[in-house]
Amino acid sequence: MDPISDPAPDPGPAEDLVYHHAPGTRVTYRARHRRLDLTAWLRIALHLPGYLLSLALVAAAALALEAWTGLSAWAAVALWAGSGALVFHRSTEERIARHLLRLHRPLPHELAVLDPVWREVTARAGVDGSRYQLWIEDSDELNALAAAGHIVGVTRNALERLPRSQLAAVLAHELGHHTGGHAWAGLLGQWYGLPARAAWRALSRVRLRAARTFSPTTVLVITAVTGYLTYRTLAATYGLPLLLLALPWLAAAVGRRAELRADAHAAGLGFAPMLAELLHRSLREEGKEAGESRLLDRLLSSHPDHRTRIHHLQPYLNRETPQGGHPLG
Repeated sequence: MDPISDPAPDPGPAEDLVYHHAPGTRVTYRARHRRLDLTAWLRIALHLPGYLLSLALVAAAALALEAWTGLSAWAAVALWAGSGALVFHRSTEERIARHLLRLHRPLPHELAVLDPVWREVTARAGVDGSRYQLWIEDSDELNALAAAGHIVGVTRNALERLPRSQLAAVLAHELGHHTGGHAWAGLLGQWYGLPARAAWRALSRVRLRAARTFSPTTVLVITAVTGYLTYRTLAATYGLPLLLLALPWLAAAVGRRAELRADAHAAGLGFAPMLAELLHRSLREEGKEAGESRLLDRLLSSHPDHRTRIHHLQPYLNRETPQGGHPLG
């Protein structure tokens, strides 16, 4: 979820939650609460070119190693293709959370606030909340995130400053990313695209170093040869590689759709008023800056603007009673 501007200090303890899970109340968990919605499938499809390029690079490296070491190239490629399962292994997820996302486990006083709110949200969704890992990010932003298969993180400032009902709305939004398959689809795309991105960065460094080392005439010749090879490639493939130029725009559009779907998940659990309150506050805090953002920036943003999100929440705000979810209290 995108950063949320600072709200007023928390007016009260956890009792400001709208829905209460009374002690001893029977909660039924759904056997299957995860799925791949359309945005998750689109995200996987958009990562396909990077995956295929990574596969070609891994296969080339494996064939080179096979010539030197005698190791089976196909076995190496198969191991790489199956390595994506590691990102859902609990110990691997912990390393991702600690070393890549820079998160830490909640301290006792943080867990005392976070855990009851998380149990409230997951119980209403009919989800076993103990299957997920709660994490804290030491940040002054009001933000939250969903990653891998079971990571749910909130910033320390969000935990300390948000009223419990609004914190529940944020967590319900992040739960929506997990139940819709957005979190793990994005992570797998990043994982399998890693060789291609590493090769591109290495090539960029080589080009930059060559530009500094070679004479202008040599650089001009290299540029001309590269341009000619690019032209021949485009002609032979009917210009299909040009579609890669549209990938950042398409990925941003899919990301915005995923955020709206996560908002709808939170709203369907009854947290639309709390989420709308946060977005309205963010809109007031940003003032004119939100309206003055450039069109190009908005098209490349992975999050919709606040007015769009509020507009999509209106059908839920107009309902007298929340729809869906597991009845609590």
